Amino acid sequence: MNDMSPHPVSPPEMSSADALHPREKRSRRFAWIGMAASAILFVASLAVLWHIVSDIEVTELKAAFTAASTRQIGLAILFTAVSYSLLTCYDAIALRQLKLQIPYRTTALASFTSYAVSFTLGFPLLTAGTVRYWIYSSRGIRPGRVASLTVIAGVTFWLGMALVLAWSLIRQADELASLVYTNIWVNQIIGLVAAIFVAGYMVWVSLKRRSVRIQGWKLELPGFRLSLAQILIGAGDVCAGAAVLFVLLPGGHNISFETFLAVYIFAVMLGVVSHAPGGLGVFEATILLALSSYPREPVLGALLLYRLCYYLVPFVVALALLGAYEIRNRIRAARDSFKPDSEEVPAE
Repeated sequence: MNDMSPHPVSPPEMSSADALHPREKRSRRFAWIGMAASAILFVASLAVLWHIVSDIEVTELKAAFTAASTRQIGLAILFTAVSYSLLTCYDAIALRQLKLQIPYRTTALASFTSYAVSFTLGFPLLTAGTVRYWIYSSRGIRPGRVASLTVIAGVTFWLGMALVLAWSLIRQADELASLVYTNIWVNQIIGLVAAIFVAGYMVWVSLKRRSVRIQGWKLELPGFRLSLAQILIGAGDVCAGAAVLFVLLPGGHNISFETFLAVYIFAVMLGVVSHAPGGLGVFEATILLALSSYPREPVLGALLLYRLCYYLVPFVVALALLGAYEIRNRIRAARDSFKPDSEEVPAE
């Protein structure tokens, strides 16, 4: 006799996309939009850069590249050293906020190598985080603490840039307007917004202890005194980085350093948004567009020297330091493995 009762129907299996929480779906959607915007910005910048440099004579570019004086190169190296020295303070502030006692030589090694590698290879959260963890893990610092350190260092960078941008845009609004073909009032408004952001952040962290949550992970932000130190150190680093390129520019450009700071910061910000390694292509296109009224070959030659001084040389030094660090650790581990056990009692 056949069973005429209906068989239970199993519910259709849910796809992984259907199982996602609406908030997770929204986060993924914004992530894809951000990636697409970064890719569009990068491709557009490369197209602009190609259009700018396509008419440049190679012989003139070589002449511009080699025209830099010994004084210019010496100053560029000096300001590069100042910038990277201030970058080590990013980690020092973050470690103090996290109440971690790490010798400065270890902090300096981790900070310098992580920034030198991430500036050149890009993907800073991955590359810089990996280098930092490689060094800090030997001091017993957990991955979560390294991630917290990276976030606090990032806050230092953006606070410093906002302060310098506000100063440059407000004080040199007229000169910038003629340089990048904008309105004086627009420049002043943007500068005022940046100043309000910095002041508002300082008031916000001063009233009480503040914390942020990232993927369910809580991070307490620095208070007023450490935040003030963050702003000043970040501003000093930005000014030193801009000075590297400024001293390499050909003479006769008649651009004040305060004005150039705003151009440099916009170029850096666009490079960060593009996710290109070191803002490659995007940074150059922005600088060349802003300085379009000046001969292109000398400016491009200065940009190439800037890449060499600020990115390539520190990258090579960082690789050498990381190699020496790993070799020293291997030698120390091998030496420890061959040490006799002092607690071993000989058999009678």
